[in-house]
Amino acid sequence: MHFNCIFCTFDVYNAFCFSYLIASMGLQLLWSFGLACLDVYALRGKRDLQNPVLVSLFVVGDWVTAMLSLAAACSSAGIIVLYARDLDFCKAQSHIPCRQFEISIILAFITWLLIAMSSHVMFWILASF
Repeated sequence: MHFNCIFCTFDVYNAFCFSYLIASMGLQLLWSFGLACLDVYALRGKRDLQNPVLVSLFVVGDWVTAMLSLAAACSSAGIIVLYARDLDFCKAQSHIPCRQFEISIILAFITWLLIAMSSHVMFWILASF
């Protein structure tokens, strides 16, 4: 949903201030897809993924993507506050879809919240070994 909001905007490729958010969410998409493929492989092959080395890799990956997502969402939120509230750039430049950028940033924070919960659960799974 995040990518849909970003890429449906008028001039997204000239909005370099949101490139970190796009890169962070792209990395999160790849990480989540990789974990989903691994889960499908484990379910189809009836394999156990509770290996301490493998779980520690999951914990580190979740923590890295969580920190990157939080940093990207916060920096993008700061930029949109600067544009929309402080400079009134969104009112002066009516062709810039600030509302879609705001929705995208909200979705990035929701994504970060879900990643943070996942990384917390994975940490406790690792601690239970």
